[in-house]
Amino acid sequence: MTPALAAAADRSNVAALIPAFLEEAFIGEIVRRALLQLDHVFVIDDGSPDATAARAEAAGAVVIRHGSNRGKGAAIKTGLREIAASRFLYCLVLDGDGQHLPEEIPRFLEAANRSGSHLLVGNRMSDTKAMPFVRKLTNSFMSSQISRLCGQPIPDTQCGFRMIHSELAPHLDCPSNAYEYETEMLLIAARRGFRIAPVPITTVYGDEKSKIHPVRDTLRFFRLINRYRREQ
Repeated sequence: MTPALAAAADRSNVAALIPAFLEEAFIGEIVRRALLQLDHVFVIDDGSPDATAARAEAAGAVVIRHGSNRGKGAAIKTGLREIAASRFLYCLVLDGDGQHLPEEIPRFLEAANRSGSHLLVGNRMSDTKAMPFVRKLTNSFMSSQISRLCGQPIPDTQCGFRMIHSELAPHLDCPSNAYEYETEMLLIAARRGFRIAPVPITTVYGDEKSKIHPVRDTLRFFRLINRYRREQ
């Protein structure tokens, strides 16, 4: 495993990254709340035809736009490259639909400084009362499979609320562009010897609609897992 980190994470050297597609209803509030925790917020508008980009910019975010919808993974990779070029210590990724609470960002900073980990992943599985039963079963199954491949326990591999150290970020420019990218990120980090640590967060489910395609994205997930199993 990699050694503990020397520099401490704080609000000035951690930048928030919000990949967003069709999030005009939520994005302004999420940006404003994130800016109460961190000095810098980047929004990657993944080709939204609505007012997502305008509302994010009005709320104070640096906005980068994709000309067309490329997928959540592609948006995260664009943000990672931009944040790495700006020499931030960490990139903190959270969704723009309200499922991740910006007020819990300090938990990630504290966990990074305490554990010395290069990748911090939100963990909703310690309190699943608000999680739909099918989602709970799916998350538990996928997390057990991916943890086995990674060789270290990751309680909630499907959580997109996560913080990535600048030393890890260059290794994450892989081919995946859709939702499976978040899984491949974990597999790459583990294979490169980076430490992954969980961060307890609140389970939030509101009126937002999932953008995950149940058939297409599930097939992508299993193709990714099978590829890594063969390589292993």
